[in-house]
Amino acid sequence: MAKLVLDLHEFYNRSDQIDARLNRIIQDAVDKRIALVEIIPGKGSGQLKKRVLRFLNQGHIRALYHRLEKDDQNFGRIFVHFRH
Repeated sequence: MAKLVLDLHEFYNRSDQIDARLNRIIQDAVDKRIALVEIIPGKGSGQLKKRVLRFLNQGHIRALYHRLEKDDQNFGRIFVHFRH
């Protein structure tokens, strides 16, 4: 199963780039029919993870994927599942 990975560690303080990178990886998954996207906001204070979840819960983004999964073994990972 093919998957895409987006590590946001280096972008935690560049809010303008976070949304652009999230948009790009979601669109890549749709365009390339990738079944899984792993987003790594890291553990930190949890603010970046909350921002990623808010982004993913926007209506126009939510319509693009099938299911969202928070890794219960690693707080700093989010899986976005697509059904094509």
